[in-house]
This record gives sequence, structure tokens and C-alpha cells, in this order.
Amino acid sequence: MTTPFIEHINLTVRDPERSAQLLIRLFGWHVRWQGPSQMGGRTIHVGSDRFYIALYTHQGAETPDEVFHKGRPFNHVGIVVDDLDAIERKVEAAGLRPFAHGDYEPGKRFYFLDHDGTEYEIVSYA
Repeated sequence: MTTPFIEHINLTVRDPERSAQLLIRLFGWHVRWQGPSQMGGRTIHVGSDRFYIALYTHQGAETPDEVFHKGRPFNHVGIVVDDLDAIERKVEAAGLRPFAHGDYEPGKRFYFLDHDGTEYEIVSYA
């Protein structure tokens, strides 16, 4: 048996297309699947051939702000990259603000909030 790994996470977003394009621009991922959700609404799967983030909306732009409060139910999505500076430039080019830069074991990192307020931690162990 292979070591267990996280295959996907499912995030509620207001605009799956906008969120998908951000992840594609930042990380070079691709759309694996898109279509209607089993629970109503729409989902886009963005990632690699091994993993993905499911970007789901049921209410679209009408999704209440409280859905996106930090810690409901998790604090952030962590993504490992080789070139931290290149990703930070892409985050800024997308009109988002990197913050909480850190350089401590086991790596360097920064955080940003996407358009819906979901927090991402970008880390490099290089």
C-alpha cells in the first residue's frame, strides 16, 4: 500500500471560475473536471494529476460573508512551492496582498487571502 495522501479538499467560493483561474496562474495547475455539483450549484476541480482543490458554489455571489470567516472550519490551505519569490510576485499581480512572512524551521513562508477571504500559506523548503 502507498502512503496515504490528501487527494483533494473542497472549498466553498463565490466564483469558481475566478478562483480556478487564480490557482492556475499561481501554481500552473489545470482544470481536471468541472460541472454541476451533486448537491446543486457548480464545482471546478483544479490541481495536478495527483491532487486537486474542488471549488464549489451553491449561492454564487450571494454566499454570505460568514461562510468565509477564518477558522470555519479550518485556518488555511498550505501549498509547497520551489520559488517562493516568484509565487509572491504572482499573488501581488493578482491584486492580492502577501502578509506574515516568516523564515523559521522547517521553511520560509508567507500568507495571502484569496478573493473570498480564504487564507493560503505558501511555503518553500528549498
